[in-house]
Amino acid sequence: MDKNHATFRLRLIHKLIASYAAIAIFTSAAIIYSLAGIYSLNTIARDLAKNDLVIINIIHRLSESIQAQERNAGKYAILKREEFKGLFERREQEFLRNLHELENTYPDLSLVSLNESYQTYRAAVEEIFTGETEYSQSLKDAADRVTASINTVYNDHQTLLAAKIEAANRKQTETIKWTLVLSSTGIILSIFVAVLFIYNISSAIKKLKKATLRIAEGDFDYNPQIPPGDEIGELAGDFTRMAAKLKVYEQICLDASPLTRLPGNIAIEDVINNGLKKGVPFAVCYADLDNFKAYNDRYGYIKASEVIKMTAEILYNSVREHSDDNAFVGHIGGDDFIMVVPADKAQQVCETTIQDFNERIGVHYVPEDIARGAIEGIDRYGVPRVFPIMTISIAVIICQNGEYSSAVDIARVAADIKGYVKNTAGSNYMINRRKNIR
Repeated sequence: MDKNHATFRLRLIHKLIASYAAIAIFTSAAIIYSLAGIYSLNTIARDLAKNDLVIINIIHRLSESIQAQERNAGKYAILKREEFKGLFERREQEFLRNLHELENTYPDLSLVSLNESYQTYRAAVEEIFTGETEYSQSLKDAADRVTASINTVYNDHQTLLAAKIEAANRKQTETIKWTLVLSSTGIILSIFVAVLFIYNISSAIKKLKKATLRIAEGDFDYNPQIPPGDEIGELAGDFTRMAAKLKVYEQICLDASPLTRLPGNIAIEDVINNGLKKGVPFAVCYADLDNFKAYNDRYGYIKASEVIKMTAEILYNSVREHSDDNAFVGHIGGDDFIMVVPADKAQQVCETTIQDFNERIGVHYVPEDIARGAIEGIDRYGVPRVFPIMTISIAVIICQNGEYSSAVDIARVAADIKGYVKNTAGSNYMINRRKNIR
C-alpha cells in the first residue's frame, strides 16, 4: 500500500517544475493582462484621435460656417451686392460638405434636427436673395435654431465622448489593479515556494544528520521518519536499509570467530535459512578436520590455532576461486567450518579444498612425524593410540526447493554424512549419499 502511495509523490525536480510553472503562469498572466489593457487603451486613444477629434473639428467648422452665412446674408439684405451672395453660397457648400462628412464619419449621431433647421434657414435666405422679403428677426431666429442644433449635436457627442473616457479610465484602473494582483501573487508564491523548499530540505537534512549520529552510536533501528517519494525520501530509505545491514554486520562481527575472522553460527543460520526461502538449489558443505584433538594435545594450542587459520584461508580461497560473491564461508567453532555455494560448484570447491589442505598440512608437523605418517597420543577415552596425519572431511548437502525446512534439518543430515566420511581414511568429501575419495 505504501509503495503504491509513494508512486504518486512528486520528486524534487517535479516539485520545482510544478511550483515555478505556477509562478511563471501568474507572471505571464500579469504581463498578458497588462499588455491587453495597454492595447485596449491604445485602441480607445486611436479612436478618439481618428474619430472624435475629427467630429469636434467638423462641428466647429459647421458653427463657423453658419455664422459666416448669417453675416453674408445680412450684408446682402442691406447692400444688395452679388458678391455677398457668392460668399454665402461658398459658405453654404462648405457647410453641406462638412455636414455630409459628419454623417459619414459618425453615423450614430442624430443629425435630423440639424438638417431640418438648416433647410428652414436656407429657405428663408432664398426669399431674401429673390427679393421676396427683407432681412428680419425670423431669419436670425432660423440661424439661431441651426446654431442650437449644432450645439445639440456637439453636446450629444460630448456625452458619448465622456462615456468613452470613463470606460478608458475604468479599463486603466482595472488593468493596473489586476496587473498588481497577478504580479503580487507571483512574487508571494515564489517567496512561499522558496521558504517551503528551504524548510523541507533543511528539515530533511537535519533528520538525516540526526539519523547518521544515531546509527553511528549503534541505534540501527532508528527511523528518520522522512516520507518516501522524492530523492530525500529515497535517501532516507537508503539510510534505513543501510542501518539494517549494519545491524546484521554487527551481529556477524560479534558472532565472528576471533581466530579466523569468519562469520559464526548466527550468520551461518541466516545464510542457510535465506537460501531455503529463495528456493534456488544450493550446497551446504560441512568441513571438519580429522585427528585435530590429537594434534592439539601433541603440539599445543598455538600450533593448533595456526592449523585452524590455515584451514579457514584454504576454504575461503577455494570458494572465491570457484564461486561468486553470493557464496559464504563460516566458522562453526573449533575445527568445524561451513561453506555455502551454488549446487553446481560444490564438487570443484571440495576438490580444491582437499588438494590444498593435503599439500599444506605437512608444514605444521615435525619431519619425524611426517616420516612416520602419524603421531602418538591419547584418545578421548584415555587410551594411548597412534593418530595419522590430519586430513579434512567434507559432508555436502544439496538443498533442493522444499526438501529441507530449516538449517537444523540440514545440520542433522550433514552430521550423518560427516560421520560416514570421517570413518574413511584420508581427506574425503561426500555429496549427499555419493562418496568421492581423493
